[in-house]
Amino acid sequence: MTQLLRYLFRALVLVAVQVYLLNKVPHLHRLVVPSLYFVFVLWLPFSLGRPALLLIGFFLGLAVDYFSLTPGLHAAACVLIAYLRPYLISILMPRDTQEFQYPEPSVRAMQWAPYVVYLGVLTFLHHFYLTFLQWLSVGSFWSFLGKTLLGTLISLLFILTVDLLFPRQQSYRTNTA
Repeated sequence: MTQLLRYLFRALVLVAVQVYLLNKVPHLHRLVVPSLYFVFVLWLPFSLGRPALLLIGFFLGLAVDYFSLTPGLHAAACVLIAYLRPYLISILMPRDTQEFQYPEPSVRAMQWAPYVVYLGVLTFLHHFYLTFLQWLSVGSFWSFLGKTLLGTLISLLFILTVDLLFPRQQSYRTNTA
């Protein structure tokens, strides 16, 4: 039960920071709104199945959509990264280990390079899809490209900063009884 409460608290904090702090940044608001809430989907345990990932991603995005008054944009982007997450993990993690030593993705579980690639690819896909859905209504190609790249870089910087400042407590699992 404590795991569930910890994940619920993490989700609530990330959504609150996104809605009440990052969505209100005045200097970057015209060009880019940094995103941090979707990292909740990226930090979910390895053992979680795809249907659970998709549901969690949908409801997390829906919560941000509710407070941001965007009809389904964040939910669609979160479902996309929740769907692609297992594929990317299977590409980046070594194939010889059948069981993961750590319960969720982190620097300790994946090492620095695969972890940064994991975060970078999924952050880019999230921002690309979110900006693309917003761009369909109005905008030029260069503003689309600028928003996507700047949003990805700033969000990736925020994610790595949060990951370094607030390390997640993870226990190492062994195969011994």
